[in-house]
This record gives sequence, structure tokens and C-alpha cells, in this order.
Amino acid sequence: MDLEACCEPVLETALTEREADELARAFKVLADPARLRLLSLVANAPAGEVCGCELVPTLGKSQPTVSHHLSTLVDAGLLTREQRGKWAWFRAVPERVALLRDALAVRA
Repeated sequence: MDLEACCEPVLETALTEREADELARAFKVLADPARLRLLSLVANAPAGEVCGCELVPTLGKSQPTVSHHLSTLVDAGLLTREQRGKWAWFRAVPERVALLRDALAVRA
């Protein structure tokens, strides 16, 4: 997903078909409540990162389900993953989230 090449604010200019497709794919990732919550939990972690093992009980979903949602967020570029031994640690990518926010911005 190449959001860097995309997109002007939706309310400021008409999107091309490619831009609309790219934005829709990115927003579709966040349209799932579990993924939106995971992004929020990781982005607000006191240390700036969180071990995936800590997210399973917090989210109240099974480990495979949480792992799937985290992988989807990583694939979308909204989280990064660093493997440390058998544990995966996650960080938010604020620049990617900002691109989505800016696409919906209303400019005065």
C-alpha cells in the first residue's frame, strides 16, 4: 500500500480511482474494531512499544486472532514488528496514521 504517493484531502479535491482504492484499503484495515483497538493500545503504550503477548489478555481474543490482526496492521504499515527471541514487539508508525488522518482533513 503506497499511501505516500497518495492522496490529497478527500474533501479538497476529487480522488483518482487509484487514490480511492489505496485509501479504501487502508481504511478497511482500521474498520475492524479489534484492529482499531490494537493500534490504539500499541500507540499509547507507556514505553512506546508493547509485546504481542501482553495484547492477548487485554484484547480478550485468542492468540491466533490477535496475531492475525497485528499482522494485518503491520502489512498496512501502521505498526512495525521486531522479533526478540520468541516474542514479537510492536510500535505504531505515526507517519502512516497521519497520512490517513490528513486524507480526511478539512482545510480552511
